[in-house]
Amino acid sequence: MLSYLSQYEDVFGPLRLLRAITFRTLMATGTAALIGFLIGPWLIAQLRALKFGQHYDDDRTGDLARRFDKKNTPTMGGLLIFFSVFGSTFLWAQPNVWVAVSMFVFAGLTAVGFRDDYLKVVRKNQAGISSWEKILWQTLITVIALAALIWHPTSAQKIRELWVPFYKEPVLVFAGSFGVIALFALVFFWIVGFSNAINLTDGLDGLAIGCTITVALVYGIMAYVAGRVDTSHYLLISYVPGTNELTVICGALVGAGMAFLWYNSYPAEVFMGDTGSLAIGGLIGVLAFMVQQPLTLIIVGGVFVMEAGSVIIQIGFFKVTKHRFGEGRRFFLMAPIHHHFQKRGWPETKVVLRFWILSLMCALAGLGTLKLR
Repeated sequence: MLSYLSQYEDVFGPLRLLRAITFRTLMATGTAALIGFLIGPWLIAQLRALKFGQHYDDDRTGDLARRFDKKNTPTMGGLLIFFSVFGSTFLWAQPNVWVAVSMFVFAGLTAVGFRDDYLKVVRKNQAGISSWEKILWQTLITVIALAALIWHPTSAQKIRELWVPFYKEPVLVFAGSFGVIALFALVFFWIVGFSNAINLTDGLDGLAIGCTITVALVYGIMAYVAGRVDTSHYLLISYVPGTNELTVICGALVGAGMAFLWYNSYPAEVFMGDTGSLAIGGLIGVLAFMVQQPLTLIIVGGVFVMEAGSVIIQIGFFKVTKHRFGEGRRFFLMAPIHHHFQKRGWPETKVVLRFWILSLMCALAGLGTLKLR
């Protein structure tokens, strides 16, 4: 909203800086971090007072939760990320359809995740909300978001195009009613898939949010490039007018992530819970489609893909071996894969740092796809 003050630069010259995406992105990053640092201690104290502590399933995690004393660490820390990102975006982003839809998805999935965490930690319902209820809400949010993008003249054409890495033209245009259904299925799969992937990654202190920061940095760059005629044409990628404002959101997510990491680093004072993981996964997923880089997210978010893939492999291998040998066997010592390395004796901090390194390498590889066309 503060960008509108640039209209009064004749009154106060420095207000012209509010027109610059780069300036507003830096300010959004700093504002989100400041909000996070200010509300963090109060929020954590409230969660502790309300006994909103994480309860682990010992059948799934074995002795890891007890060994690392995580059982009573408060969850729902995703609220810190939500308030930081939403407040900073409100101040520094110039409203358009891309910003409105991304914030709608972020807020909607935060609410769904909060309800899930609430049932787990307050009502002592280990399962949280049912799978069908979660899918229902995720479907409704995706339908409304996609309907807004298809209806709005600014985004109606661009959101129908599917771009893939290494190609300088869209490989597919989702036309007609069947195309819209196919597009919905793909967007839904991306939102749900990366929400679950981040949720699976959020098993060690600082792991998920550290990887989120690198992904947000890359997509901030991609949003900036896609929203400019000169850079998008130079790099032979899709020019999507207005998406440069999404750079501000990515900057806010980076700032909020740094503030949350301050409290989530080992030993964690708070966990993000489903309140954070569902919302961040959904936000990143929909941002990837908006800037015409959905499949690049597989590269940039390689750690998240690896974590989710390890669970799929573990379950699949167990079922195949049970069918073949009459007894299920494990491919990994434990899944998700970060627990596999813990079981092998790696300290938690070493696992986290090495996965951060992998995440940075994936981010750089994803950026490389912008030039290789």
